[in-house]
Amino acid sequence: MAQVARVTRNFTEQGIMVHAYLMYAFPTQTVQETVDSLEMVRQLFEAGVIQSGFWHQFAMTAHSPVGLKPQQFGVKSTTTALGSFANNDLEFIDATGIDHNRFSFGLKKSLLNFMHGIGFEFPLQEWFEFPIPKTSIPADYIQQSLSQEEPFNWRPKAKVIWLGHPVSGRPIPRLSKKDDRKGLELAIHDLHESVAIKLPKDLGKWLLDLLPRISANQQECLTLGDITSLYQAAGLSDLELIWDGREMKKLRERGLVVV
Repeated sequence: MAQVARVTRNFTEQGIMVHAYLMYAFPTQTVQETVDSLEMVRQLFEAGVIQSGFWHQFAMTAHSPVGLKPQQFGVKSTTTALGSFANNDLEFIDATGIDHNRFSFGLKKSLLNFMHGIGFEFPLQEWFEFPIPKTSIPADYIQQSLSQEEPFNWRPKAKVIWLGHPVSGRPIPRLSKKDDRKGLELAIHDLHESVAIKLPKDLGKWLLDLLPRISANQQECLTLGDITSLYQAAGLSDLELIWDGREMKKLRERGLVVV
């Protein structure tokens, strides 16, 4: 869920609407798990990282893993004959004995409110006409997840793509007041702002040459392994260390992605 929070945040920040396809009433799912699922959804909407959603009640279809081997999932099929191709839902008995149907109205009513930006302050009990347990999810779980960046996993075969705007560069006499090395200032312009990234001259020139080669309109993608080789061929070192630096983070925030 922490990863879900960060991924949906990243999509939202890039102007991509996120719709949550939500499901409940899985075999063996407890009432506590259903309540905790609703709390996760509430926090995601309150954080503004998803904008739309719909709750779907689990249906056991004949050729799904659950339908083929229901006993492995704690359910018993009560259907004796299948219908036509599109009519292959199986009736089943859940070992928990929970009536999941009674949660349907409350889940959908709360979600409708969340999508309109209201009702976040209500206790979850407010959405149901029967007693439910309190959630076991910390009230700040999603916010805490968003504040913790996932460590970068260096995979040589991962593809590197530049989705950002064209980048220009200009020489600068020194990097900073404390660093008198010659540098190159990269400028990224988009519809909202212009961002300057100051790098040592050799590294800046290497990046300025690299970005057009990994732009999204290229026929082939370069991998992290390819880029490491190019980096070493240029006489540079410690690419992994540079990749985690502050200036490279600015590039990642504006369209440098690894997939």
